[in-house]
Amino acid sequence: MSQQGKFLTAEWRNLVMLNYEVEPGVLSSRVPAGTELDIFNNKTFISVVGFMFLNTRVLGLPIPFHVNFEEVNLRFYVRRKDGNEWKRAVVFIKEIVPRWAIATVARVVYNEQYAAMKMRHKLDLENGRLKSDSTVEYGWRYKGTWNSVSAKITGNPQSLVDGSEEEFITEHYWGYCAQRDGGTMEYQVEHPRWNVWQVSKTKLDCDVANVYGREFIDFLSGKPSSAFVADGSEIAVCKGIRLKV
Repeated sequence: MSQQGKFLTAEWRNLVMLNYEVEPGVLSSRVPAGTELDIFNNKTFISVVGFMFLNTRVLGLPIPFHVNFEEVNLRFYVRRKDGNEWKRAVVFIKEIVPRWAIATVARVVYNEQYAAMKMRHKLDLENGRLKSDSTVEYGWRYKGTWNSVSAKITGNPQSLVDGSEEEFITEHYWGYCAQRDGGTMEYQVEHPRWNVWQVSKTKLDCDVANVYGREFIDFLSGKPSSAFVADGSEIAVCKGIRLKV
């Protein structure tokens, strides 16, 4: 681990990932200092991602009632040149969790855009694994109305194809957060390469304007450029460091 040790360990499991092409200008004001948008095949993406956060530990310790929970986030992709290495990273527009303590810690430590809302999920599991042709769904309640993201899987999970859009979306192992004073926080995320299910049906039922912002309505109202479900794995989030930019 190249940074200052582990801040958080957990498992991210059964990730629904709906990916939408977006105009780069919509994201320009959100790009952290010292980074640039990461482009794939001349396209810029935002992703709605829902998944289970399991066996969560912060600095090695479980937080009571905050060990297993859902998360849904809206994110986009950046990169940063560090010497001879391109660090490919995620920037979160909003992360929704059901527990206020998780949201508060993330806002204070990283200035991440977390919000706490009532959440639920639907997973049809057998021996801890998704059943064939089942639907994976994550929901959150905003101002009394349930929103959700879902996908119906087909077949069995397969290895990522080199050069595919699925590989581009999943193979980002860094995170950057814009700070209140204009600086940037960098942190590393460690996990093995995931397998993915193809999906036959997806749905995003969301009050986009009020949950994420009116600038995203047109992009999130259409059909995703790609969609899949990843099996997930154990993960580790390193302690962040402040960049000199």
